[in-house]
Amino acid sequence: MNRIITYILLIIIIGLLIFGFDKLIRNKQVQLPGTNEQYYKIVSLPIPKTLSFAGEEMPLDIFYVKEALDRELSVNTYWHSATLQIIKKSQRWFPLFDSILTANNVPVDFKYLAVIESGLSNVTSPAGAVGYWQFLKGTAKDFDLEINKEVDERYHVEKSTEAACKYFLESFEKFGNWTLVAAAYNAGNKGITTQIERQKSTSYYDLLLSDETTRYIYRIAAMKIIFENPEVYGFYINEDDIYPNINTHTVIVNNSVEDWADFAKQNGISYKILKYFNPWLRQDYLKNRKKKTYIITIPDSPFNMTHESIILEKNGITTIN
Repeated sequence: MNRIITYILLIIIIGLLIFGFDKLIRNKQVQLPGTNEQYYKIVSLPIPKTLSFAGEEMPLDIFYVKEALDRELSVNTYWHSATLQIIKKSQRWFPLFDSILTANNVPVDFKYLAVIESGLSNVTSPAGAVGYWQFLKGTAKDFDLEINKEVDERYHVEKSTEAACKYFLESFEKFGNWTLVAAAYNAGNKGITTQIERQKSTSYYDLLLSDETTRYIYRIAAMKIIFENPEVYGFYINEDDIYPNINTHTVIVNNSVEDWADFAKQNGISYKILKYFNPWLRQDYLKNRKKKTYIITIPDSPFNMTHESIILEKNGITTIN
């Protein structure tokens, strides 16, 4: 009997300890911002009272505009992993986008098109659109990007951004409205023009468009809101978590290159690093029969050392390429 009582008391004590430890942990958990009263729960998100895209006001007093923005805020806020990674990458690419957009007199809000088009990655869509700005082959060539077996400048972040600016400016000459320019990047200038003529309206917010194009501007706006107010939407990122900008220098190539792996080694980097900074090089060689001039990006030290070189240097061995 005494043994049974002892077991019961032991179980009670263990239960109390577990309960107390769990309560202690919960008390130490960080409370989310806004109306959250516990560590985690799904809540409606705050919508700004006013909002503009590229200096043009979004009419949030229209019910379907507000509801469409609410949808995209929820999707991109609660899609935690994807949005978190894009925020981390943005500090590497946004300064570049801002400088090129500004130099071309395009509002810097257009950098958020690259966010929703590619997630700031050199991706290829099922339809064959490529790069940060998701150019199709024909459109890319129309805007002076080189595409062949050896080179595809849709993967070249600077040149593809310049090409996107040309597209934006051409569209702005046609529509005179940046919101329609952004919509036309998704639906095409012809697609937007057709709907304007059919529906006899020149406001994006009054046009009945495909679901993808209808969501397009609100996705851009939602990302702008989240990026400008990350903590309001639950994204807490330390300075050390942000992907840093990597200093680089350039090497000019105006002849053929028999083997890019050899070229990389001669410049103190691996083939993988060469292709990371120059993804527009599509083969492991460059015939360059027309003797064109190409600018190759090489990361500065310590990124311009291969893993093998680093190991040798740590062991006191110096290599000369």
